[in-house]
Amino acid sequence: MKDHFTDKDPGDLRERVFVIIGVVFFAFFILVARLWYLQIMKGEYFSELSQNNRIRLTRTPAPRGLIIDRNGIRLAENRPGFDLLVIPEDVDDWDKTKRILIEAVDIDEKTIEKRLKKAKGRAPFRAIKLKEDLTWEEMARVAAYKFELPGVVIEVGPKRTYPYKSVTAHLLGYLGEISEKQYARYRKRENNPYRRGDKIGKSGIEATFEDVLRGTDGGRQVEVDATGRIIKVIKNIPPYPGNNVRLTIDLPTQLAAWEAMEGRAGAVVAMDPRNGKILAMVSSPSFDPNDLTDGISREEWRAIISNPFKVLTNRTIQGQYPPASTFKVITAAAALEEGIIEPATRLLSGPSFWYGGREYRDWKEEGHGKVGVYTAIVESADTFFYQLGLRVGLERLAHYAREFGLGEPTGIGVGNEQTGLVPSNEWKMKVHGTPWYDGETISVAVGQGFMLTTPLQILNAYAAIANGGRLFVPQLMESIEDPEGRVLQKFNPKEKGRVRVSAETLAILKRALRGVVEEENGTAKGLNVGGLRIAGKTGTAQVVRMKERIRDIEKIPYRLRDHAWFVGFAPYDDPRIVVAVIVEHGGFGARAAAPVALKVISAYLKGGVPGTGTEPAYRTRDVNTAADEVLAKEKEAWKSL
Repeated sequence: MKDHFTDKDPGDLRERVFVIIGVVFFAFFILVARLWYLQIMKGEYFSELSQNNRIRLTRTPAPRGLIIDRNGIRLAENRPGFDLLVIPEDVDDWDKTKRILIEAVDIDEKTIEKRLKKAKGRAPFRAIKLKEDLTWEEMARVAAYKFELPGVVIEVGPKRTYPYKSVTAHLLGYLGEISEKQYARYRKRENNPYRRGDKIGKSGIEATFEDVLRGTDGGRQVEVDATGRIIKVIKNIPPYPGNNVRLTIDLPTQLAAWEAMEGRAGAVVAMDPRNGKILAMVSSPSFDPNDLTDGISREEWRAIISNPFKVLTNRTIQGQYPPASTFKVITAAAALEEGIIEPATRLLSGPSFWYGGREYRDWKEEGHGKVGVYTAIVESADTFFYQLGLRVGLERLAHYAREFGLGEPTGIGVGNEQTGLVPSNEWKMKVHGTPWYDGETISVAVGQGFMLTTPLQILNAYAAIANGGRLFVPQLMESIEDPEGRVLQKFNPKEKGRVRVSAETLAILKRALRGVVEEENGTAKGLNVGGLRIAGKTGTAQVVRMKERIRDIEKIPYRLRDHAWFVGFAPYDDPRIVVAVIVEHGGFGARAAAPVALKVISAYLKGGVPGTGTEPAYRTRDVNTAADEVLAKEKEAWKSL
């Protein structure tokens, strides 16, 4: 041993010792750095993991507020539903879990992966929703595999439901999963109540009053075992429901409008002319909002949005149509106010009016003879108003159209309301790059050509005639109430302005509108029944110009048929309801639209509240059954187009 060390330089040994010490210190440094990273940098994360392995916080969704009609009847309510969720951190075997779930519920692997991918970036141990609203059979199958599915849970929560289905679809709207755009917008709020996957109002009342209807979610603090199953509830904070919304809608009138429009495309909207409160708002064809809220496949959604009938369009505020003869009262108002004619002035209204080498026909082959403004409105004498329009001129026609609220939104505040169109010289030059021609003024004078209006706009114009010249902002909201029914906010009628037309002129128009129904030659004399004392105006809006008159609309292809209008109010001497009806491709207003208005007016003035024994006679079958029947017919019609 001594001989072994005698020939060794102590420096060699020292060098090796330093290397060993360096290795030890380096290993120690790595260990300390790792501990520092785990304890300091990731301490909070692992603390949360540790805590969540035993104690977890779960959210309890709050039910949305109810939507009720003026009588307190529920138009949108909630029911219990069961959702399938998964907590990925608790899943032991993903392949096994997916295989069992695919067998147990109606879901595929692609959907599962999509949901998991979409939830990336979420907080640890936060559940991911895989499927909504399980059936009882699906729940039973999941429960049977309970001990083989660690991390899979079923959550009970409120589900939105619409008892009257398609009857109130466009009015109420529907719910859908919050989009990334909506989520980003709400995320900027200090108190953001939403998570990805939450339901939010997508249209109608549901969207407009989202902040009112959405409740405050509750939560539970629970202790779980190693597989994530709840052992006990430590603390529970119950959810608080959203506030209720009471509408001005009268359900019996809404139902009457829906049933009267069965099998037709178009819209019905009714209002109380004394205060601007909307009594009914129906757009047809419709859809079942329960289907959209519960969730549909991409193929089903594509079929809806590509439907030629545009079932998602709320025609009462988004449909824009030539007002046709319903506009003649505005032409008459302009002529009377500007002194172009007197009430006693008579013009020859023949079968045709020639101007600039072109023939402008009257609807009546033999014409009307020499008539004044009263008879011209009663009989809807086209050739009388052709002449009147030329005398008034485009700009003055446009001025009085705007006086009656046309050409701008009514301000109802729900949905994407369209403005309609009141044409002018400046507008045509800007849009079409050509000047205005007198022949176009002739068309505008009878509500044709470029003139467009929504059913709600023309309704508001006639309401002003009925009430003496007051234009109201159409009102849908009656009040906001807390879950116990206490009124939190009351909505009062809001007057938009006054039509600057004399009381004498308005009285002439109003009396003539009564004559349309009351007189033997009136175009809507079929409505002079039941002591309702209806006043109003029919209209037939041309879709295409026909070379010859065709009385049998069945001989005309559907898409080429005229649109049918009726706008009117009742009772004449004390108006309490004004109704506008448009039947797309319905032909003549007197035949297609006027009978619809009659049913609506009758239901409101002589009807009652469903469930109280005072139902109106029109309600001959369960409304849900009726809605299903109409939807089935509409779907068959879609296939034939």
